[in-house]
Amino acid sequence: MPDQVIKLPAPNTLPDLILTLVALSGEFPTKQVSRLPSTKAYQQKVVKRLKKELLVYTYSQNSLRGLRLTADAKSLLSADRPEQFAPLFTGDTTTNAPKYSVPHRLRLHRMAEVLVTMHNAGVLVFPWEKIAVFQSSPPPAYTRVTQPAYYSSREVKEIGPQSSMIRGSRSTGVLLADGGIFVVYNTGNFQMKWEFKAELRLKFFLQTELCRQRLPAQYMDAGVDAVVFGADMGRLDTLMGIGDGLSHNNFVLDGGFEHFYFFPSDHKGEALARLLCDSELRASLDTLLLSGLRPPNPGLPIENDGLEGDTPVLFGYLCDMPRLRRFDNALTIHGRDGIVICFDFQEEAYRRCLGPRIQFQCLDLEAVERSVFPSPEKRLSSSPSSCPLP
Repeated sequence: MPDQVIKLPAPNTLPDLILTLVALSGEFPTKQVSRLPSTKAYQQKVVKRLKKELLVYTYSQNSLRGLRLTADAKSLLSADRPEQFAPLFTGDTTTNAPKYSVPHRLRLHRMAEVLVTMHNAGVLVFPWEKIAVFQSSPPPAYTRVTQPAYYSSREVKEIGPQSSMIRGSRSTGVLLADGGIFVVYNTGNFQMKWEFKAELRLKFFLQTELCRQRLPAQYMDAGVDAVVFGADMGRLDTLMGIGDGLSHNNFVLDGGFEHFYFFPSDHKGEALARLLCDSELRASLDTLLLSGLRPPNPGLPIENDGLEGDTPVLFGYLCDMPRLRRFDNALTIHGRDGIVICFDFQEEAYRRCLGPRIQFQCLDLEAVERSVFPSPEKRLSSSPSSCPLP
C-alpha cells in the first residue's frame, strides 16, 4: 500500500485556521475549537479530517486535551510559508517542542484561550499581520499601530536581552489599541498567583520600550493598563478580594494598574475586548447611555459618568475593577447611593462584589451589538436578557 500523501488545507479556511492556531500555541486546547467560526458539526469534522490526514494529533494527559502538530505538518508549513512558520519550528521553543508537564501545558492552554478571544474580537494576532514592534531594532519613530494588535509573551521576549526584566511575569502578552497599552493575563479556572514585582517590572518595561522608545508618536502620553481573562464571571469574586481572605494582598486593587479590566473567555469577553479596543464604539455606546442622563459632574467627590437626578452613575460595562471599587468606596464614605450600568451577564457577580448602596441598570449584550457594533460577522449572545438599554 503506497504511503499517504499529506497535503495542507487551502488558505483562509477553517482547517487552515486551526493548523495556524495550533502552530502558534504549541498545544491548542481541544475545547477552544468550539469557539472558532462555523458549526459544531463542521468543527468536529475538520478536526477529525486533520487527524486522519496526519497533520495534528491529540495529546491527552492529566485531564488536559490538546491538539499538537505532527512533524509532517511542521515540515509542510515551513516549506509552504517559511517566513511565517519556520521561526515557530526552530530550536527548543514552546511552539516547536512543547513540554509535557501540567504547569507548562496549562500555560500553553491559557495563552491559546487569549489568542482565540483576540482573534474573534477582530484583533490582529498572527505575527505576519502586525507591525514588528518587539524586534531587536526599534521601528521608525513615526510608527503607529493602526489596528488593534495582540503580541504574545513569546513575541515580546524577542526584543532581546532587556526581556530579562520581565522574567517571571504571569502575563500572556500585550494588547496595543487606540485606547492604550494593556498587559494581558488569563486566570482560567484558577486563582491567579500574582508575581507582584515581575508585573510591575513588566509595566515599567512597556513604559520605557513602547511609550518612550518604540512607539512614542502614538503612546508617549499613554498609560499602561491591564486586562485579565477568566473562565466565567465567577472569577471576579477572587480578583476583587471577595471571600478569599486575601483582599489585603490583592494585586488587582492595589494601584499597580490604574485600570484593570476583567473579561470572561467567551463571546461576551470578545465583545468587551472589541469595546476596549475601539474608542469610537465606546463613544457610541456612551452617547446612547447619556441620552437619558444629566452630564457628568467632575466636581463631585464621587467618580461619575453622568447623573440620574442627583444620583451619580458609573458606566461599569467594561468591568474596570479598581474603578468599580473606587465608586463603591466613595459612595460609602459620603453616604450616597449610586447607579452602575453594566451588562446583564455581569450583574450577579457585581452584586456579590459591591456594596448595598449601588443599584444596577443592565444592558442587553445582543441589543448593544445590534445597535452599536458595525461588524457583519458578529455572533449573537446565547444569554437571555432582561432589557435592552436602561
